[in-house]
Amino acid sequence: MVYQVYPRSFADSDGDGVGDLRGVESKLDYLAELGVDVLWLSPVYPSPQDDNGYDISDYRGIEPVFGTLDDFDRLLAGVHERGMKLVMDLVVNHTSDEHPWFVESRSAKDNPKRDWYWWRPPREGVPAGAPGAEPTNWTSFFTGPTWELDETTGEYYLHLFSRKQPDLNWENPQVRAAVHEMMRWWLDRGVDGFRMDVINMISKDTALPDSPGGDGSAHYLHGPRLHEFLREMHREVFADRAGATMTVGEMPGVTVEEARLLTDPARAEVDMVFQFEHVQLDHGPAKWDRTGLDLRDLKATLGRWQAGLADVGWNSLYWNNHDQPRVVSRFGDDGRYRVESAKMLATVLHLHRGTPFIYQGEELGMTNYPFTSAAQFRDIESVNHHALAGDVALPGLRAMSRDNARTPMQWDASPNAGFTTGTPWLPVNPNHTEVNAAAARAETDSVFHHYRALIALRHSEPTVVHGDFTMLLPDDPNVYAFSRSHRDTELLVLANFSPKEQRPDLGFPWWDAHLVLGSHSDGGTTLRPWEARVYRR
Repeated sequence: MVYQVYPRSFADSDGDGVGDLRGVESKLDYLAELGVDVLWLSPVYPSPQDDNGYDISDYRGIEPVFGTLDDFDRLLAGVHERGMKLVMDLVVNHTSDEHPWFVESRSAKDNPKRDWYWWRPPREGVPAGAPGAEPTNWTSFFTGPTWELDETTGEYYLHLFSRKQPDLNWENPQVRAAVHEMMRWWLDRGVDGFRMDVINMISKDTALPDSPGGDGSAHYLHGPRLHEFLREMHREVFADRAGATMTVGEMPGVTVEEARLLTDPARAEVDMVFQFEHVQLDHGPAKWDRTGLDLRDLKATLGRWQAGLADVGWNSLYWNNHDQPRVVSRFGDDGRYRVESAKMLATVLHLHRGTPFIYQGEELGMTNYPFTSAAQFRDIESVNHHALAGDVALPGLRAMSRDNARTPMQWDASPNAGFTTGTPWLPVNPNHTEVNAAAARAETDSVFHHYRALIALRHSEPTVVHGDFTMLLPDDPNVYAFSRSHRDTELLVLANFSPKEQRPDLGFPWWDAHLVLGSHSDGGTTLRPWEARVYRR
């Protein structure tokens, strides 16, 4: 089980209102108590923080607000002493515009690092800086064009995200060699692997053509040389460390068929991918247009991924991360049934085949923040969207903003939830007096202890890891049911995604089986609102 820490919001050791590495180190016993196998650390490298650290200005250092390399080494040693591993966030589709590579690249057209990034002249016949002069019509993930004019040379550089995040040109072998060298440097330091940010964007159609509606994703998602680049990375970085590292590639738009190739061990590319299908099911035309979840769609999506990677490759399993709103507010009930729905969602996730990833506070049932105004948002994507759409965007921002995941971790009921003695960089959720780690650890029937039980079951029951997956009741709009079978053991999982009692008809008296784990301590012939159970048959 992998636990993601967003350092800025996890634990602040020095009272400046921003979490840091010493804060993470102080909570390692908490992670060990939970049962964590791998700690995934979101970016802690030096950065101007335009995109909260995903704009890196130095790949071989630590952002001073988080600490020092010595602090990192001490944290890494503490992780290893507790039998856990540590995975770094690798962000190499783009750098910060303050990275020395880009500073050189933009200095002159004949600079040796000019083609380390994507530079193009203005559109033919249109003066630089004029409307429509951008080399292509692509739009950025953070709104606006993907091209920024550089006044020094009169050319445009490509940035799929913020204008302060210029895209690296992976067609240049010097770029790839520099990235590989940096990765080896961290692995030699003791790091155990990487989560690779938007790694399926590193290969682009070199023609960079216009696209209908400005959506250029067909020309940079899963580009023509992606497999080649990943195999080369594996050969240059991981081949002599077989079995000692872990890689997971974040890949928006990846399909099951592509994932089979990417995660096939015989092809030596990556161990797992993060797919986005299930966290886009409640989107309308844009992520801000929330439509609500149809459970049948969720079952169809996750079931297809379970079947698709059953014999080749491996699934990653997640509800939450630093980019997603809190799942108990999104797919559950964060009011009356917060505890029940948090346990239910956890049960469904952890009993699928694959490696579960949980995000800080998920094990407490943390909820979305009750945002009341645009001034409370800090995330660049949210701020830009509001600037473009105005207050009409507020309902979508409240539901889907990445800031929902980034409010401080709720450690106790004290002011600022025990996160900091200073002023937190993002406000603490007012419900921290009720929803916090201290209270959850003290209550034997809490969400926290349910997560502990789920993790312990994964560690002790081979069927959870190795068992075949069979979806049951695919057309039931309220009950998520499936079985896992391995040798002579079958586990039956039932989950009620509704506020009403349900009695699923499986064709046999399922309630007579042995109850292994449930969100309630007892069973019965009906599932209570938001209840989940795991039976052994």
